[in-house]
Amino acid sequence: MRCILFLLCLAACSRTPSEPPGAVEPPSGAASATATSSPVVAAPPTRPPPLALKWDDPARWQRRKPSSAMRAAEYLVPRAAGDSDDGECTVHTFGPGQGGSADDNIERWVKQLEPTTAPPARTTRSVSGMTVTRVDVAGTFTPMKMPGAPAVQGPRPGWRLLGVVVETPGGPWFFKVTGPDATVKAAAKELDGLIDSVRSS
Repeated sequence: MRCILFLLCLAACSRTPSEPPGAVEPPSGAASATATSSPVVAAPPTRPPPLALKWDDPARWQRRKPSSAMRAAEYLVPRAAGDSDDGECTVHTFGPGQGGSADDNIERWVKQLEPTTAPPARTTRSVSGMTVTRVDVAGTFTPMKMPGAPAVQGPRPGWRLLGVVVETPGGPWFFKVTGPDATVKAAAKELDGLIDSVRSS
């Protein structure tokens, strides 16, 4: 009797457990999804590149290598008769949403000419579908010290600043002419001609 019970228990233990209800056997050769599936990684958003801007250089100005990595272009503006210094035109751009608004920059430029000799003159127009804001201010010029830029000299009375902000889809571009009053006045039409020629490349 004991032998018969032993044989019955042995047979029951050797059976393969049945599959749980509702289980579906994967097709032959199918790999486990958890073992082989790679996680889906979304591509990082990319910022559109700044709109490339072109313009025509004034014939009298001398384009030179920018003295700071922050400058997109730089020009020597020849001095007018009787002035002891040449003028300078600098061009900056920082990309979409960078560099501040036209109002912010004009306010900063005007502060560089304090005390002013007359109220700043400001105009706004459109060139090639882009808004262009121009400011003309004269007084005692105190240059701002920019990171990576050459050392600046002290206050210079009798100077003038012409600043222009060109608002492009790729961000604003900033054109600024500074120098002795007569030199900058003589360069005003040349700067206006340069701005008239701006277009996307």
